[in-house]
Amino acid sequence: MSRIRSTTGSGPGVHRRSVLAATAAVAVAGGAGYALRPDEAAATAAAAPDRAAALASSRQAPAAPLAPYTRGTTLAALATPGSGAGSGYRRLADGPGWQRVVRDGLATAKSGRESRRTALAAFVQLTDLHLIDTQHPLRLEYLRSTDVHAWRPQEALTVQGAIALVERINALRGAPVTGAPLHFAMTTGDNTDNNARTELEWFLTVMSGGRVTPNSGDPRHYEGVQNSGLTQYWQPDAAVRDADKQRGFPHLDGFLAAATREVRSPGLNLPWYSTVGNHDAMPLGCYASHGDSYLTELAVGGRKLMELSAAEAARLQTALKQADDPRGAQYHDFLKAHARAMRPVTPDEKRAPFTPAEYLKAHLDAAYLGPGPHGHGYSTANVEAGTQYYSFRIADDVLGISLDTTDPGGHYEGSIGAAQLAWLNRTLTDHADSYAVVFSHHTSKTMDNTRPDPAHPADRRHDGDDVVALLGRHRNVLAWVNGHIHRNAVTPHTGSDGHSFWEISTASHVDHPQLARVIELVDNKDGTLSLFTTLVESSAPARTDFTDLSQTGLAALYRELSLNAPGARTDLAGDAADRNTELLLKKG
Repeated sequence: MSRIRSTTGSGPGVHRRSVLAATAAVAVAGGAGYALRPDEAAATAAAAPDRAAALASSRQAPAAPLAPYTRGTTLAALATPGSGAGSGYRRLADGPGWQRVVRDGLATAKSGRESRRTALAAFVQLTDLHLIDTQHPLRLEYLRSTDVHAWRPQEALTVQGAIALVERINALRGAPVTGAPLHFAMTTGDNTDNNARTELEWFLTVMSGGRVTPNSGDPRHYEGVQNSGLTQYWQPDAAVRDADKQRGFPHLDGFLAAATREVRSPGLNLPWYSTVGNHDAMPLGCYASHGDSYLTELAVGGRKLMELSAAEAARLQTALKQADDPRGAQYHDFLKAHARAMRPVTPDEKRAPFTPAEYLKAHLDAAYLGPGPHGHGYSTANVEAGTQYYSFRIADDVLGISLDTTDPGGHYEGSIGAAQLAWLNRTLTDHADSYAVVFSHHTSKTMDNTRPDPAHPADRRHDGDDVVALLGRHRNVLAWVNGHIHRNAVTPHTGSDGHSFWEISTASHVDHPQLARVIELVDNKDGTLSLFTTLVESSAPARTDFTDLSQTGLAALYRELSLNAPGARTDLAGDAADRNTELLLKKG
């Protein structure tokens, strides 16, 4: 158990019930996770023998956390574009951090609360890791001929970048404001990019610890768009003057060999939970095409489409955005029509899509237990019921609820069924004496896809407004934490009876600025509560050395490439009020 220190004077106290949560306490509903048992720990050691060595080399939290602190957070420093930003290839360097902003629109901030407050819970949110099998045949890189956003030069380094984020979380001293132990980490979906078994294995190993080889197909060399010779993609190893090199991207001999070699993850050193996103649930994040034999054949087979005319790419992209092909029938026909243009690649059965049941069973596999809990929130009850939502106990008086906002009918935007909405209402009612934090992948504004679930056509789908209205009726709800939009955003919501809560959306870890978020819940002992949000970057250096193709060097390059991705948005960090904040709420 983590050692917890109470502080006096201007420092915060630690709630006595936090001790229970620090050990990933008990679950409270069918489908919830369970605390790590000795026999599970033994199974983990046997299944992942490399984890202990990797974890020992990871920077870990001291036994006695300091509070408050800023080191290792974006309060202290931030990777910032150096001189010459705005033209050509930009270099990253260490820059000043972001200050904390107090948001008192839902409750008045009262003086002296710093010395009165008591910690209730603290956790880390990761979201939109998008671990990518860049050699997978069912990818849409060719859309770059009409849209530069469709393919990112950093995509081959998602595993190295995610490991560096795990290392950062392991190095945190606890909660930055209160010094409370970090009770758990929650990843809010799009853990994988293309519903591929390769990606799922990599994600679970990165989170739980062990060796990962981010390669598929021919183990001897890379087979994908980055050694295709096509000038619309960055060709790092080749002398070809591709479009990205014309923008200043470097020529890096040995890059692809380095990007696909084995790396080691220490795994998180605290319990972690998982929430499903649309890219986890559906091929390409949008097609409800499980069971399509042709698409599965292509996924595991030896042909890959790498180029497409701008006009054809524009038509396909329009169909994706308008979601007029949720089952992937038109996409199926499109690929058949371009079969002769496909290039040969090495077949690989591990690239097959996984079903929702397989996603659940993979989480329940003892090989991926790490520090627990078993199933990372999911349980055999979820497998039997065919559901991917659950609740779990954060502390004696704080409940966590993970929703499944993916729509089985297809499309990248979300919704939830009537059965799940009723379960959410019942869970909040049954635990009205506990504060509640709700997790999902989609935001309230991106839950506008209410097409029927093919397996449950009578189960009406509900949008984000319905979820906001329900949460607003429960006075125990403090926050709704999500991702999907790849942007930091903090939004206040007030229900019809005046009850308020905060919606906290966090940027992705695939697009710059590649952030995760620490969230702390505190009782100010003055009739108000505060939610502190503190953003953190990965452990990789801001500045990359193009000669360093080590695991750490590639993680640093991942950060800089994401900054320079053509068409990369500059608003994903959000405004100051969306970053490091203190969010006030009225108590009760």
